Amino acid sequence: MSTSTAPESAPARFDTKIAVLLRDDLETWQRLNVTAFLVSGLGTTVPEVIGEPYEDADGVGYLPMFRQPVLVFEGTKETLTAAHGKALSRALPRAVFTSDLFATGNDRDNRAAVRAVPTADLDLVGLAVYGPRNAVDKVLKGARMHP
Repeated sequence: MSTSTAPESAPARFDTKIAVLLRDDLETWQRLNVTAFLVSGLGTTVPEVIGEPYEDADGVGYLPMFRQPVLVFEGTKETLTAAHGKALSRALPRAVFTSDLFATGNDRDNRAAVRAVPTADLDLVGLAVYGPRNAVDKVLKGARMHP
């Protein structure tokens, strides 16, 4: 179980972490776009991160969302490269966004742009990672919370 067994009134403390690391030189629109793309990958591949569907008082249903907060960090290009290597070495579920993806307009071209570049040469602008809290913290070492 990923949450502690604290009483219902106690705040939830998760044993896992969802984190997004963005390169610190991105424009505001790029930060938002990259974050949205990155977290979509986690929700489709790691089903335990998704909670139950929502419903308002009138019974109107809404899609389920992540069951825990998404923490957003920023760092330099070097911080992103190091984090990517750590996420790979720990085999954590991850999603990447490279600078090349700003020039593409669809999923097929996005995948082709990533596939065309060796791992060590990816020009990363964003990374999403999910896993045990302590492992994700180690991946993010050197990054700072997004302002």
